[in-house]
Amino acid sequence: MRALFGLALVAFCAAAFARQPNILLIVSDDQGYPDLGCIGTKPVKTPNLDRLAAEGVRATSYYVTWPACTPSRGSILTGRYPQRNGLYDMVRNDMVNYGYRYGAEEYALSPEMTLGLDPREITIGDVLRRAGYATGVVGKWDMGQAKRYLPLQRGFDFFYGHGNNGIDYYTHERYGVPSLFRGNNPTQEDRGTYVTDVFKREALAFIRTNAAKPWFLYLPFNAPHGASSFGGSGVPPLRSERSGEGAASTKQNVGVQVPEKYAAPYLAQGLPENLARYYGAVTCMDEAIGALLDDLKARGLERDTLIVFHSDNGGSGNGDNAPLRGKKSTMWEGGLRVPFVARWPGKLPAGRVSDDFLTALELLPTFAAAAGAKLPDVKLDGFDALPVLAGEKPSPREEMFWQRRGDVAARVGKWKWVSAGKGGGLFDLTKDLGEKTDLSREHPDNLALVKSRYEQWRKAMDDAEPRGPFRDY
Repeated sequence: MRALFGLALVAFCAAAFARQPNILLIVSDDQGYPDLGCIGTKPVKTPNLDRLAAEGVRATSYYVTWPACTPSRGSILTGRYPQRNGLYDMVRNDMVNYGYRYGAEEYALSPEMTLGLDPREITIGDVLRRAGYATGVVGKWDMGQAKRYLPLQRGFDFFYGHGNNGIDYYTHERYGVPSLFRGNNPTQEDRGTYVTDVFKREALAFIRTNAAKPWFLYLPFNAPHGASSFGGSGVPPLRSERSGEGAASTKQNVGVQVPEKYAAPYLAQGLPENLARYYGAVTCMDEAIGALLDDLKARGLERDTLIVFHSDNGGSGNGDNAPLRGKKSTMWEGGLRVPFVARWPGKLPAGRVSDDFLTALELLPTFAAAAGAKLPDVKLDGFDALPVLAGEKPSPREEMFWQRRGDVAARVGKWKWVSAGKGGGLFDLTKDLGEKTDLSREHPDNLALVKSRYEQWRKAMDDAEPRGPFRDY
């Protein structure tokens, strides 16, 4: 009896003192499905993300909930469909499409400052902070910039980044308005410094400050998104990596800003400038990720840290998203299916490639399971994906639904249905990943099934407890 009591005591103590894993969630911006070096279809160099894939699991059928940033990121944080959490369209000022520059007073009253994720929504930060984690956000928040929407009011202890869709990589302005925050306060302390480097520095500092306790860092880069500098048709010039200053460029529609040293190797290969900039921004971001990986290893935290990386939506079209059809903002696979890598040494197998059906809705319950945290008392739309990533069981997900205004899509099993202003049809993804052959006439029963499942989902969203900012209730 005494021996049994001793064993129970040992087990209890081991459980009590077992370290909760650190969790690092890295999200890139507009990085396409094939835009990893390890995939091998493009000249883009991503040695550190390739290293994560080699040491962890790469998922090839991973989807986000919306084909552009704001609603997709809302689902990442809440584990709920955009139509359920209320943030089902962009928080964006349309006048910027015409090169309009807002004054500070006008911008303060615009949608980008007054709309955001409903304050009643519970975030991953809320869940993990309640479980004893230090929680931080470094990078693109995009959930609203009024104080009630900012990370310090949404479950996070630390924030350095921008609350809106995008910024100039050097001035950190959005169409003339300074847009970086430290905590709840606007800051221009790093003006002139390439923002990927700023986010790297702040991420490393967060880890250093919290290394003695479990931490969760949400690191959503704005790279490799085009710079939001001069309006929809404006041009960010190439600048020197020395100071962020440089000769003005007269080239138009080049998109992404990047220090010349990252674009130069791609230009030397004869690639067009827009691709050189895009690939260069990806490589620069990858280098920042590498610095974090090296730091974790140096601190002895490598095995105690679950790292997840994925893009917020499909690629913007830089270099094409083949073998997928379409790009960002579309309901084709190229708008919704994104690169995904997860590493947790000793918990997830190294070098595994999984084609299991997974989505960003799985992140919150997965992180809660890893941390031993209590799930929030709300309807979640995902599940703990750790057993799936580990190869211990198949994904229980059989369907997924999307709506962007009048454009809709649904996947049920292998069947994908698209109904959008620029085309649609029924596609067998096991045979036609590029969505080239519409099988609506050949398989009317399957088309009817997918449509009926979509209508049931739409009713469930309509019947859900209302959330703002867009729903009329």
